Amino acid sequence: MSEYEMDQAGDSLPNQEPFEEQPFKIELAARVHRLPPYMFGRINTLLYQKRRNGSDVIDLGMGNPSDPPENVVIEKLAAAAQDPSNHGYSKSNGILNLRKEIASKYFKKYGVRLDPEHEVITCLGSKEGFSHMCLALMGPGDTAIVPAPYFPVHTYAVALASGNVISLEVEDSEKFLSNIAYTCEHLYPKPKLLIICYPHNPSTVTVEPEFFVEVVKLAKRYGFMVISDFAYADVAFDDYQPPSFLAAPGASDVGVEFTTMSKGYNMAGWRVGFCCGNAEMIRGLGTIKGYYDYGMFQAIQIAAIVALRDTDAAVEKQSQIYQGRRDVLVDGLRRIGWEVNPPKAGMFLWAKIPEPWRSSMSTMDFAMMLLEKGDVAVSPGSGFGEAGEGYLRMAMVENENRLRQAVRQIGRCLEKEKAARLVTS
Repeated sequence: MSEYEMDQAGDSLPNQEPFEEQPFKIELAARVHRLPPYMFGRINTLLYQKRRNGSDVIDLGMGNPSDPPENVVIEKLAAAAQDPSNHGYSKSNGILNLRKEIASKYFKKYGVRLDPEHEVITCLGSKEGFSHMCLALMGPGDTAIVPAPYFPVHTYAVALASGNVISLEVEDSEKFLSNIAYTCEHLYPKPKLLIICYPHNPSTVTVEPEFFVEVVKLAKRYGFMVISDFAYADVAFDDYQPPSFLAAPGASDVGVEFTTMSKGYNMAGWRVGFCCGNAEMIRGLGTIKGYYDYGMFQAIQIAAIVALRDTDAAVEKQSQIYQGRRDVLVDGLRRIGWEVNPPKAGMFLWAKIPEPWRSSMSTMDFAMMLLEKGDVAVSPGSGFGEAGEGYLRMAMVENENRLRQAVRQIGRCLEKEKAARLVTS
């Protein structure tokens, strides 16, 4: 058959029934449908609209540091970026000198000895590393215990790994430990993973080193692994020193800890994170990362070494800046009648919504009112699960004058709304 005849035959294939073309349907994977609705979508949409319309919204919603890294770090980045050898693919587990530097920091600050070859891995921010660690550890039918209220990735990453989540309230540390034991005694199959986060986001709860000693004992008794999210290790106030989970005896037998340079070093957009601890869990994370990425830009890793090695004083100063902002925000909210407790660490204030608003409207509606009528954006506590209802999370990322202005705008907004309610009632 000639080429022409084949073309002609192809135009009239046998048994071709005419069909009515339907709109093509995209079927997303079940793991996407398992994710809960994004609770901050309404806030972010209104914030964007107001700013486009020229409103000067004070954004206390996202914990996005507004201060720059130290000049010496930026200068090192620029110099390293000029070196052509830094522009190729990098190893997904990070260059050895950077891993050595984070091991050195753990020894100096916490007395923890780490093997940089097998017990330290770099991540594209701790969020990426945490999510991929869940893929390495979790599967269908596996269960993780997470603190409630929860930082969203702590539940979403487990869901994306096809695991199940049990949330236990975190406010009372002794009760939290007791509830972990109770859950392990009564759930079958037993939880495979415990996720902890201290200083806690969003509630700002802190613990002492003895807490982690008990966590390790429970992990060994019931056979679960532990992931410690230590994102706020470098931001603490009033002489409080956040303890490392890895400093507890036997911690590296049962778990790992994620740290980041986003907060204390003001390098959030650089995406420099670390996972340290149990060598087998680190190996699992490295395997997953080997299939997903080629590591971070090598010039950033070189600059991160300088930050870890030479900017301890700047990190301490940054904590003092956050402490000043905390005091301004706490004092201001108390003056307008709010019931707030000053956090001992982290970059957030976890504030109970005052009456009559707490009992008359949802946390989301209250946050939307502050944004719509007060030009102040905050994170509604319900975005962190049911345990967050009735609270707001406020990020201490603006300078002290802007925080004072935010409190004034919140106060005026609530006074106007209260007056409007009296008129209509």
